[in-house]
Amino acid sequence: MKLATLRTAEGTRAILVEGERYAELGARDVGAFLAQEDWRAQAEAVRPERRLAGAGLAPVVPRPGKILCVGLNYRNHILEMGRELPKYPTLFAKYPEALVGPADPIALPPESDAVDWEAELAVIIGATVRRASEAEAEAAIAGFSVLNDVTTRDWQYRTPMWLQGKTFEGTTPFGPYLVTPDELPGGTTPALALSCSVDGEQVQKAGTDDLVFNPVELVRYASTILTLRPGDVIATGTPGGVGHARKPPRYLSDGAVLVTEISGLGRLENVARDEHA
Repeated sequence: MKLATLRTAEGTRAILVEGERYAELGARDVGAFLAQEDWRAQAEAVRPERRLAGAGLAPVVPRPGKILCVGLNYRNHILEMGRELPKYPTLFAKYPEALVGPADPIALPPESDAVDWEAELAVIIGATVRRASEAEAEAAIAGFSVLNDVTTRDWQYRTPMWLQGKTFEGTTPFGPYLVTPDELPGGTTPALALSCSVDGEQVQKAGTDDLVFNPVELVRYASTILTLRPGDVIATGTPGGVGHARKPPRYLSDGAVLVTEISGLGRLENVARDEHA
């Protein structure tokens, strides 16, 4: 199934999407919907009848309790850089204020002239879990979505800690849907084609089966540290092709069109805009 968060005149609503039609699910957004233990049964009981065309979508989970992000998690990218594969995931955080919808503008903050792209597979949690076994971690995955971890590189590398470059407000597209594992090849460890383009030029391309730490492993690891709850998000890392690694470096500028796509999950298309233009 596909879930999304719809913007309406009365606020946001969680919806079930089938083809070009949708049905409301009685919750304010996908995060709130997943907090109900019987969310799957509720979604299976509705019949989409309204037309989706022209509807505006918010970030699929507008305000996750936690957004955990993973660095250096694509095998080929790590090896081509001459590094050894990591023994443990590199984790950092992002905050909900950074999120924008699948067609919203990306804010280019005036404090940075080095805003970069990072296409990523996002895991969305659908059950409360702590110190999960492999089976519990697998069962806790509600589904997957598309995220671009847009990064202000100059702020990221001001210090050894990455946080300040990773969570500028209004910079991170997330959506358009949550797609449940049963609809994807590989299920909870999906094998999907990921790509990113800037102004029509493909800059990133990879398969999610190249992840060093797959989604189930990441849920197990993160849940050892703290309790994961419905609506929490894990961004699983980006492959090679980021602008900062180019010679010379390339960054997003006002008017640039950033397209992030993962097969079976959907497409984000966002225009970069100077925040105070």
